[in-house]
Amino acid sequence: MASNKHDRCSGPITRRRFLTAGSLGVSGMGLADVMRLRAQAAPGLTAAPDTSFLFVWLPGGPPHMEMYDMKPDAPADYRGIFNPVSTTVPGLDVCELMPRHARIAHKYNIVRSISHTFADHGGGHKRLQTGRKPATPTGTVNDAPATGAIVSKAREGVRVGLPNYISCTPNGRQGTDVFAFGSAYLGPSYVPFAVPGNPGAEKFEVKNLGLSRALEDRLDDRVALLKGFDNLRRNIDQDGSLGSIDKFNEQALSLLTSDRARQAFDLSGEPAHIRDRYGRHCWGNRCLLGRRLIEAGCSFVTVVLENPYKSGVPSSKQGVYNWDSHAVNCHIFEDAKVRLPIYDQAITGLVEDIHERGLADGKLVLVVTGEFGRTPRLTTRRGSRTGVDQPGRDHWPQAMSLLATGGGMTNGQVVGSTNSRGEHPRDRALDPNDLWATVYRHLGIDPEWTYPDHSGRPMPILPWGKPISELV
Repeated sequence: MASNKHDRCSGPITRRRFLTAGSLGVSGMGLADVMRLRAQAAPGLTAAPDTSFLFVWLPGGPPHMEMYDMKPDAPADYRGIFNPVSTTVPGLDVCELMPRHARIAHKYNIVRSISHTFADHGGGHKRLQTGRKPATPTGTVNDAPATGAIVSKAREGVRVGLPNYISCTPNGRQGTDVFAFGSAYLGPSYVPFAVPGNPGAEKFEVKNLGLSRALEDRLDDRVALLKGFDNLRRNIDQDGSLGSIDKFNEQALSLLTSDRARQAFDLSGEPAHIRDRYGRHCWGNRCLLGRRLIEAGCSFVTVVLENPYKSGVPSSKQGVYNWDSHAVNCHIFEDAKVRLPIYDQAITGLVEDIHERGLADGKLVLVVTGEFGRTPRLTTRRGSRTGVDQPGRDHWPQAMSLLATGGGMTNGQVVGSTNSRGEHPRDRALDPNDLWATVYRHLGIDPEWTYPDHSGRPMPILPWGKPISELV
């Protein structure tokens, strides 16, 4: 996974259509098709509509011992080169490359003792995204629904002028199966509505609307987000195009041209100091969009932070596009010097913002994590792009850290710990299902609800797991 050819958060581009009959993930369906399938589905159980979940996903496996679980007293071939710094919370140190985290540690919690057994990216993605042990340890095609798909199903009756499940991803990485976002036996109508790209780019556009060709032919060709929305609505009002399309396209059109959607996707209305707080780069813009979508009423938003070498950040032979810091992929310390300051700004900007806006008091839960941690012991290999020996860490599901805040939880806590070398939980051992039991409790979803699989067998939403008591 060393390639650096993936997502591009491009700036202005030549003539592009604002409204295109795009695909939703890999399913080849537009929003209207999704709504048609939902209308055909049996009614689902409805969860409380006034709570939401913002999931920041770090694909590749962030290094817990370079971030939230540093071991300065471990042997040299374990501890790495960075120093821990004290925070506003006694007993919680973070990496020196994340000074903003240190200043606001009283506004979030760190869980250090989650672990599982799937060391492949595919298996790890499926294990974390679904709360189930996947049938196969590799591949990212789900055999059980991702949690976001379950929330989308549970809230299919909620109408807020936005899709209930949205993913904000890099360009080219919006496919449903890239990060195991699939809905499995719930059906393709519950995959996320994908919003790829850099939402802060000058000519950012919302793709995947999937309008009918009859309507599309009557719409002006526009590339700017607001201009596209304005002209779409004006044309419909003037020529009565809605009379020529079916009710599902009408619902899709109303959804994506509502004032709520129009405003939520437009970052230009944010004050300059808020934009600067998050950082005017892909990661900061994507986190800000995530907050705006939650505030507009979306139930479940996944924000993917994968490649930091964007928005004016030059690529580096010593870096890697995602968090997969094998020595063959990158020099883990040189990559961290670029990656962690950008991450530090985007995440702390998000944490501070949701607290200041009152979202963390009860409405919103925020979780930041990847599919696993990294090996506590450093390895040295020849880099595939540098051609020289360099340090790295391999996959390690036996220990990982995550950040959590919101939902009215008490902040400034460290939940659990790992042993002196960061190898496995020492106390308060947890697994991904405990995380999802916590999230479902916040969302008002009973984990004992069942949905039928392909054979008609009732499948519980979550087969095991207890809410993390410190976070509820």
